[in-house]
Amino acid sequence: MNSNQVRKTFIDFFKNKDHKHVNSSPLVPDNDPTLMFANSGMVQFKNVFTGLEQREYKRATTSQKCVRAGGKHNDLENVGFTTRHHTFFEMLGNFSFGDYFKEEAIFYAWNLITKEYQINPDKLLVTIYHNDEIAEQLWKKIANLKDDKIIKIKTSDNFWSMGDTGPCGPCSEIFYDHGDKYFGGPPGSPDEDGDRFIEIWNLVFMQFEQIDSKTRIDLPKPCVDTGMGLERITALMNNSNDNYSSDLFTHIINATQEIIKERLTEKNKSSFRVIADHLRASAFLIADGVMPSNEGRGYVLRRILRRGIRHAYSLGSRDLLFDKIFNNLRSLMGDFFEELNTRSDLIKETLSSEEDKFRETLSKGLDILGQEIPNIKNKTLDGRIAFRLYDTYGFPLDLTQDYLKSKDINVDIDSFNQAMESQKQDARASWKGSGDDGIQKIWFDLAKKYKPTIFEGYTESSISSEVISIIQDNNELDKADRVNQEYILITKNTCFYGESGGQIGDKGKIFNDDFEFQVSDTKKTPQGIFIHLGTLISGLIETNTNIEMKIDIDMRSLVKKNHSATHLLHSALRNQLGNHVAQRGSLVNDEKLRFDFSHNKPITKDQLHDIQQEVINIIKRPSATNIEIKSQDEAIKQGAMALFGEKYGDEVRVVSLGDADGRPYSIELCGGTHVDNVKDINKFQIMGVESVSSGVRRIEACTDKKVDQYLHQQIEAQKDFENKQDLQIQDLKNEISNLQGQINFEEVNKSLFIKKLESYLDSLKNKSILSNEDNNQKIEENINGINFVTQIINGLPPKQLRSIFDNFKSDNEKSILACVTINEDKVSIALGLTRDLASTYDARELIKSAFDHLGSKGGGGRVDFAQAGGDKKDQINQAFLSIKEKI
Repeated sequence: MNSNQVRKTFIDFFKNKDHKHVNSSPLVPDNDPTLMFANSGMVQFKNVFTGLEQREYKRATTSQKCVRAGGKHNDLENVGFTTRHHTFFEMLGNFSFGDYFKEEAIFYAWNLITKEYQINPDKLLVTIYHNDEIAEQLWKKIANLKDDKIIKIKTSDNFWSMGDTGPCGPCSEIFYDHGDKYFGGPPGSPDEDGDRFIEIWNLVFMQFEQIDSKTRIDLPKPCVDTGMGLERITALMNNSNDNYSSDLFTHIINATQEIIKERLTEKNKSSFRVIADHLRASAFLIADGVMPSNEGRGYVLRRILRRGIRHAYSLGSRDLLFDKIFNNLRSLMGDFFEELNTRSDLIKETLSSEEDKFRETLSKGLDILGQEIPNIKNKTLDGRIAFRLYDTYGFPLDLTQDYLKSKDINVDIDSFNQAMESQKQDARASWKGSGDDGIQKIWFDLAKKYKPTIFEGYTESSISSEVISIIQDNNELDKADRVNQEYILITKNTCFYGESGGQIGDKGKIFNDDFEFQVSDTKKTPQGIFIHLGTLISGLIETNTNIEMKIDIDMRSLVKKNHSATHLLHSALRNQLGNHVAQRGSLVNDEKLRFDFSHNKPITKDQLHDIQQEVINIIKRPSATNIEIKSQDEAIKQGAMALFGEKYGDEVRVVSLGDADGRPYSIELCGGTHVDNVKDINKFQIMGVESVSSGVRRIEACTDKKVDQYLHQQIEAQKDFENKQDLQIQDLKNEISNLQGQINFEEVNKSLFIKKLESYLDSLKNKSILSNEDNNQKIEENINGINFVTQIINGLPPKQLRSIFDNFKSDNEKSILACVTINEDKVSIALGLTRDLASTYDARELIKSAFDHLGSKGGGGRVDFAQAGGDKKDQINQAFLSIKEKI
């Protein structure tokens, strides 16, 4: 069986046992902000197990994408050097939410393994938690296992818990015995980590709830959570205990050999394995919206990808590789994981861009190592230098050791480990997750007590309803009677949109003859309960009271226009920039729209103009909005775009907007509110574009009457600028008149006057240049707590760079400024550090990173400020990136 057949057999088996096949959730969890990546099949069901979320099914089966390469679960350094460690893997699983329990779980597992997969029962043994007598009897009854094939384990290896509190229970693991030709002992023995006995399936029986460290009670509805690694079971189905022998990896390894013209050998097989594994992890992370960066999840992706690139380099590869072998991954797994197809352009562009950038720094890293060799004493390289190469250029320690081994030089491992541990402590301290620490108990209780709110706001702006709950300070109340106090109201049904999908929540009022409540915001809990936040204006509110609800219709109208315009903008960006463009975030309110998207290059003025004009052209062509409810699979086949980070059910809402020669211009899965016809958007104006992080850009725009307001503000700003210029000219005239009064031209050489006049004219010109945004591009980003600012100024004389840095230094702390001026065919760069960084960085060293890109032959300066010149204008952004890498 190949991997696709193994996966299909598993899923079909459980579908035939009335399990709902649930698609894998994204690698970035949407229900656990403390978790860096999904690392098991149960992650997407966590709220179901805890009771916070209800599903329409009680049995499920999945093949879940998982990554273990960051935070607590980190297998990165072992990958490629063992037969079973991976950064990316698939976890096959079946789940029961209060339906069946131990007997059915064991029965299903044994039948699938021995009958469907036809694995020899004599090769199997199991472990159980030492006091789980029921599991022991069931294994004897169902599988006819003898005592010597049922191993009792006392440690936590066979008892699973979600945390210090919450659902927990014993485990039972199924092992395969590969025979005595492999070293290793059975589970629980001193030699259990060998290659002979391999775990293939773990069955978790959640039957308890841990209340505190001393109290554990029975769950009213026990659950089942199982996990079987696709890579392991596929290898086993092909009579191997080496995961890398399965088609999941050989498909990529064979392609790599063909492209780089290097054969796999025992000596280099680790590098081929690293490349195959890291391509898988990188491609799936990018497909799920993670982009390479210097922090959080993006940093983990960058480390994975760069480690793979380094191994390709060690095999002799000098050309771009990863975007080419991605095609093999896509052909193997794209039928099951559709995102590899729909986001292939984004994946390939990101892979090639990151590989291109890193190959240059990799070469520089080798040069740096070569430069350090003459300074080495006692044939031992300082481990801190080895760590700097590892941390800055992605050189693992083994590469440095291999490079130096031929020169009979060792590496001081102790100082390397000290530097590594210091970084790990910093990383652990900096990883805080990405959201709230947890869901408040009040929402847990309400989810058990109330059904999801019925939303009628797509068609209604005012409705009658009933107050079912009143909340203040996380306490549920019977009444709200304090005027001007803030409360939360929960109603049976609502016409108020709850914030989601980037669209803000509605405002409005809730009222009857006895009270008025002003709603300032509306949100929606993960369980589908709408909460109306606001202030009691007058009267008394009691639960079970009949009420009227009315949204702010003017606000909703503006929000609808901005939301629909966001969809049109998304399509225009893909048409103008390429299909790699994918939404990375958005904000839609009544003032503007903000759209973050993946794109690795700056957007030119011409491109921005064409994007805006394309949206305007669609708006000018009246076309009714079409909204349908379809199955997710049907919608995707129709061409609908599913967005990063959004969670969709089996039935999805498909929003089609605009007319493009008889077909919809934009088709997206969306739960937001939209205009009835694109002509209702009326006007569209892009207000600005900026880079928000590596590979991600942001556009802000407005619609309808907000366009008129924006353009009016721009006109006023231009008038203000012109008035300031007029004042500066008047100041110049006054200065000239003053000088004329002071100087006797018959006695004093006119050069003094001319010099002062020229100085003032230069000053005026420089002020004009700096105040013109078209001539002055500035981007700020945070790199590990350091504010890194890049600036490009057209027409500013190089001698003015020093004064720009002086002003920058006086206004900033812990900051680095890299500023380039362009004058005709020449460029000048200055790099300055604020005083608090002068002991950590040297401006003279940092600026050297830009020399090759700018065509510079050298520069000068001191620790906190350095300058250089050059004659290349087309690689300024690459120069900034090189400086950023060095930082």
